[in-house]
Amino acid sequence: MSDSKAIIMTWVKSNWQEFNILLFLIFLLAGIQPVLSQDESAPAPDRPVTSVFESVWLIDNQTVHVPVKGTFEFDIMHRFGTLNKGYDDLYGFYSNSNIRMGLSYTPIDNLSLGLGLTKFKHMLDVNAKYSVLKQTRSGSIPLSVTYFGNAVLDSRPAENREVIYNTSDRYSYFHQIIIGRKFNDWFSFQVAPSLSHYNIIGETRENDHIALAFGAQVGLTESLDFIINVDQPITKHVRNNPNPNISLGIQIGTSSHAFQVFIGNSNSILPQENNFYNSRNWTDNFTENFLIGFNITRMWVY
Repeated sequence: MSDSKAIIMTWVKSNWQEFNILLFLIFLLAGIQPVLSQDESAPAPDRPVTSVFESVWLIDNQTVHVPVKGTFEFDIMHRFGTLNKGYDDLYGFYSNSNIRMGLSYTPIDNLSLGLGLTKFKHMLDVNAKYSVLKQTRSGSIPLSVTYFGNAVLDSRPAENREVIYNTSDRYSYFHQIIIGRKFNDWFSFQVAPSLSHYNIIGETRENDHIALAFGAQVGLTESLDFIINVDQPITKHVRNNPNPNISLGIQIGTSSHAFQVFIGNSNSILPQENNFYNSRNWTDNFTENFLIGFNITRMWVY
């Protein structure tokens, strides 16, 4: 048994890129299910809870929410500069900013597919999100569980990148299991363990990084929510350990829009970048480490 385990672990380490792609495809294909006939005399199925979270995003992380079949979604995500220069750059609004624009579509029930482009490092991402379980109104299923994963390409020209020897060195991957619950009409909470992987990362860091995200949505009015997100690093690296990513703000929601404005201590947008590279210590000087950001989501259902 030990020899078999050693063989498996050796294969995974030597074929990590292929293993990431395989894992990504397994969860993607899990959403392609055959349609089974139902007995008309059977009792009506227990209905899932609606609006566990109002948006697919909770600041820097995905939520358990997967849009209904036929939903087309457009995202604009913006992170400004830090607050420390004050009026000189309008508290970061005139500073160098990070932006991501993304598109996603829900072709079948419970499965969303997307792609995006981020300004920093010209990162191209493809992603998939699949609802494994949905919390039910009766409580027979007490939690919602969703998988989210992406594959990201650093698409900068060679002269603008750090040392990269092979094409495969430009790839990174992210896997996350999101577990959430709507406790009542005004409070939802989720926790999300994750694994980030970079094919090349440098000698002071491990290629793999485990983190744990926490997030909550607190309803203030029918269309206004208080939101908070925390990314807590777990993996300890040789040097340059990332700091926790902490952000809080408000969310305004309508039937087709979600607008979030918040303050946080990371200007990265993609989750593996937040988990690996956040160098801002939230306990240090506030204005030097925190910045303003916003997310806008527009949805169409066909």
